[in-house]
Amino acid sequence: MNHSEVSTDLPATLPRYALVQRMLHWLIAVLVILALIAGGTIGFLGFEGMRATFGAQGTDFFYTAHKTLGLSILGLMVLRLIARLWFDKPPYAVPLSLFQRLASRTVHTLFYVLLLLVMPVLGVLATASGGFPVHFFHIELLPGFISENEALSERLFGWHRIVGITLAGLIVLHVAGAIYHWKIRRDGVMERMSLLRQRQ
Repeated sequence: MNHSEVSTDLPATLPRYALVQRMLHWLIAVLVILALIAGGTIGFLGFEGMRATFGAQGTDFFYTAHKTLGLSILGLMVLRLIARLWFDKPPYAVPLSLFQRLASRTVHTLFYVLLLLVMPVLGVLATASGGFPVHFFHIELLPGFISENEALSERLFGWHRIVGITLAGLIVLHVAGAIYHWKIRRDGVMERMSLLRQRQ
């Protein structure tokens, strides 16, 4: 099937996810990018570097923002999982190859596992074992639920960074795949999650 056949054969109304799923997708995407930027800045500069660059208030803002974003993403991912189980998955306007289906399923599964389980658990445990509060905005959550252990905290933060880098790589793959379907195959895959109005 060539590119012109793919674009010409598309129906006038393309299959789409439910509006709530599309809204959650894009909201989570924005929050994940912001969380990665905040976390990447913290990881690159370190605490002392953050204090020297942004001052005490700026450093507190970055840490609180990163924790708040992480917990917000976790809550929204739970809602997205519920929505995924509640609503039917829309069909593809143009059938995908086996490789494309497997690649899509693998990347999406990893997103759910990392954002729902691995990243938040590592972040919360690393923060708590380091003797630091877990904040949602300025509300302190889960105070003192595990004992302070600096070595464990450093190890967990290291894993947290590795998972963050892995997540960033998955985002690059996801975006590359979306661009491929949007600009090269033009097969209606992007429209499944688009917030824009359907073409007439």
